[in-house]
Amino acid sequence: MSEDTRPTGDGAVDPDYSGTDRAAGAPAEPSPLAPLLPDDPDAAEIADAGSEEPEPLPAAPRGTPELARVYAALLARQGETKIEPRLDATRRACELLGDIHASAPAVTITGTNGKTSTARMVDALLTAHGLRVGRFTSPHLHRVTERISVDGAEIDEAVFVRIHDEIAPVLAMVDGELEAAGRARLTFFEALTVLAFAVFADAPVDVMVLEVGMGGEWDSTNVADAQICAFTPIGLDHMVHLGPDLSTIAATKAGILDRNVQPSPAPHPVAVIAEQEPEAAAELRSQIAVRNLTSAWAGEDYAVVERTKAVDGQLLTIRGVRGLYSDLFLPLHGAHQARNSAQALAICELFLSDGEQALDAGTVAEGFSQMDSPGRAEILRSEPTVLVDGAHNPASAAVLAETVAEAFDFREVVAVLAMFADKDPHGVLEHVSRFADRVVVTETLSERALDRQELAAAAAEWFDPDDVLVEADMNSALMRAVDLALEDGEPGVGIVVTGSLLTVAEARTLLGRKDEQ
Repeated sequence: MSEDTRPTGDGAVDPDYSGTDRAAGAPAEPSPLAPLLPDDPDAAEIADAGSEEPEPLPAAPRGTPELARVYAALLARQGETKIEPRLDATRRACELLGDIHASAPAVTITGTNGKTSTARMVDALLTAHGLRVGRFTSPHLHRVTERISVDGAEIDEAVFVRIHDEIAPVLAMVDGELEAAGRARLTFFEALTVLAFAVFADAPVDVMVLEVGMGGEWDSTNVADAQICAFTPIGLDHMVHLGPDLSTIAATKAGILDRNVQPSPAPHPVAVIAEQEPEAAAELRSQIAVRNLTSAWAGEDYAVVERTKAVDGQLLTIRGVRGLYSDLFLPLHGAHQARNSAQALAICELFLSDGEQALDAGTVAEGFSQMDSPGRAEILRSEPTVLVDGAHNPASAAVLAETVAEAFDFREVVAVLAMFADKDPHGVLEHVSRFADRVVVTETLSERALDRQELAAAAAEWFDPDDVLVEADMNSALMRAVDLALEDGEPGVGIVVTGSLLTVAEARTLLGRKDEQ
């Protein structure tokens, strides 16, 4: 891969932001979202308050000085916007630490949309079946510790700090070897992946659920040979880095099927594939056939049979690869989450059972009841209802439009939109205009933020110009949206905040949901 096509990750908090409106240059009150540390991908801040000796979750304070020290060390590395397309550096660190990437069986999940939700669902189902699960996802909404969980809970800051300090000498050794060879040191994401593997080995866990950061073939999570390799829907995103079309993108993601451990703990992985566009499906079938692997496909081997709207979620009947499961309550909204849960169930059936026996229906139902997905069609408050969703590309925006139409009975919707400059505003606005009557555009606290005036100009092509409003920051945008929702005194107006996970993170912080999981 050439230098100009190297993959990048999502987002970074603006290191130059200091409570000043960058467009107008007018001083402002210090923002509660102003970052403590620079280059924080898709996160709003680390709070600078709390004890140096946090208590166990959920009472532990967040943002201790020790976490700030460790996070600063990680952020000093090459950021997520400059990921190195390689596996050997991560593998070297893991091997020096005792092959921690092979300390437990793994489930690896790649795709474009739905990866994090599906990973959380797999975690919930495996936990319900009595397994101790380690989960690694990205990006985080508020705290870097969110990315690593054990037993279904974000790891304690003290554990994060301790494990980092224990592996720091090995990270430094690998850094030295790379620099001696004229190569870049371990990146932020590579070091964090090693840290996650070390946490899981230390716990220890029975299974690791790994969300690919980007692509698959060269993503650092791919140093682990997964027993189950899952593909959520693949779309056109990160095209500069993954390729110009669905076929090329799918081929890169199919790299998680490669075996990178010798001898491999899972020489014959099973692929579990969600519904795909024809071009992506054809490429995945080809990649699976070349490797002579077993696969399970949505619509063929498993499916959502029935779906009924319910209070605070939906009631599902799912045909899995091993059996039929009825009356499953899923406390999440949208057809896409039903499809995600069906894929998660298929993953767990294939992971837990070597034969044809179905899983226990009661245990499956218990796992489903514990599923959640912060920042994805999440209701933050009522009167007026405020819904947040991290839709950042046309495909995810289309899913959001379908969810709003199906799950909510709004008589009117005010959208709050903030995006990154490297995304497709018209592709997102096409679908936002399907459910929103008015839109308030703003900017996130990120150096990658799309200028609000540029976003407003794009919005004016999809909305009546009088229905496009511009605010300087998320706080003022939310206040304006609430005023609009309440202006006629009648109930039934919803507020939908979307455009990126950082957009959602800022809204969650301002609306008081920052520490809830």
